[in-house]
Amino acid sequence: MRYLKVIIQAVAIMIVSITPMFSQTSGPLRIDITQGVIEPVPIALPEFIAQTPQAEKLARQISQVILDDLVGTGLFRAIPSSAYISKITSFDSPVQYSDWKAINAQMLLTGAVAVDSAGNVSVKFRSFDVFAGAQLGQGLQFGGTDKNWRRIAHKVADQAYIRLTGEGGYFDSRVVFVSQTGPKNDRKKRLAIMDYDGANVQYLTDDNHIVFAPRFSPTGERVLYTSYETGVPQITMLNVGSVTRSRLPVPAGAVTFAPRFSPNGKSVLYSLTTGANTDLYQMDIASGQSKRLTSTPAIETAPSYSPDGSKIVFESDRSGTQQLYIMNASGGAAQRISFGQGRYGTPVWSPRGDLIAFTKQANGRFHIGVMRTDGSEERLLTASFLDEGPTWSPNGRVVMFTRETQGSNGESALYSVDITGRNLKRVPLRDGASDPAWSPLLK
Repeated sequence: MRYLKVIIQAVAIMIVSITPMFSQTSGPLRIDITQGVIEPVPIALPEFIAQTPQAEKLARQISQVILDDLVGTGLFRAIPSSAYISKITSFDSPVQYSDWKAINAQMLLTGAVAVDSAGNVSVKFRSFDVFAGAQLGQGLQFGGTDKNWRRIAHKVADQAYIRLTGEGGYFDSRVVFVSQTGPKNDRKKRLAIMDYDGANVQYLTDDNHIVFAPRFSPTGERVLYTSYETGVPQITMLNVGSVTRSRLPVPAGAVTFAPRFSPNGKSVLYSLTTGANTDLYQMDIASGQSKRLTSTPAIETAPSYSPDGSKIVFESDRSGTQQLYIMNASGGAAQRISFGQGRYGTPVWSPRGDLIAFTKQANGRFHIGVMRTDGSEERLLTASFLDEGPTWSPNGRVVMFTRETQGSNGESALYSVDITGRNLKRVPLRDGASDPAWSPLLK
């Protein structure tokens, strides 16, 4: 039986403007995750104090987003405010630990929000280990504008998550995806971007042409995707900030797809089809020069770099069925890593470097799964009529993917699941959606 020990750490990460306040140390509060079964840690999060009249609404909204982020992981359970004995009326009031122990709160998070006349927002917060009777790490202060209040809330939640789990955060991130509207036999598709939780959807392209498989650059500033704008699938690069586009310099009329940035952002992996053959290529972005990496009669596609850029995982039918292979990033011999029953595709290397997520089709069902990089310890996380296209959260803890329902009225939606296979949930979006790609943490 394998255990994941998640230890609280006092971590202060500089994001936007963060001001240390004061710190105390305490013994570690520990979350033990055993084979995907965990009793959520009860936490108390009183509504943040509004320190200026303009901050009253934002204080409520920020508090709620923080709580939604933490509870949404499945690792934490919110104690209802009706159960609170102590009332937080001032950010500087001493914590009455006995009152919070009495309602079994293991962590307490308090904060305050201020907004000045120019719309600048200041949020400060503290977290406490109730049973140790001590503050966790430093109190921190975040700054931003009232237009970016959700990002500030996500940053607070990330810091609380880091302190309770010892893992990196993932709330302050975005997802690029394909938004879908219209009937199943005539879907209109366009690129869109959203906060990780489905909020703040913005459209990056119109729906005049089919688009699919967007992928973020390592900095999150650019997106690669495949478009039918020229009549055949071709790779396009888009600047997220300016929403300007350019096509990669490939031979005219060539069919190119499945692009992926290298970890340093200087090159692009992609598939190119000539006749009935599809191989992997690597392009240097600065020079536009491409190098062929595979040369077999097979269809080889969906490449993904290892985090250090030294290896590539991809799918190929060179063995007669769709399977997963790993090779050096410079090309050469490839080693098969998938040997279970069924077909494997769309592999994606975890940001941690220890796992590969994939799509599996077996016995009439589709699954999202993970395995070690040598193919061992395969674990299926989902099962449905059609699950496909996994993407990793920045901390390698959560996988997002596309789920499509059956029938003529079936729809596509985005779902996420923890790597233990628990906490499966749908991303709340108004329209249909597919092809998610998670950004790194925002700067």
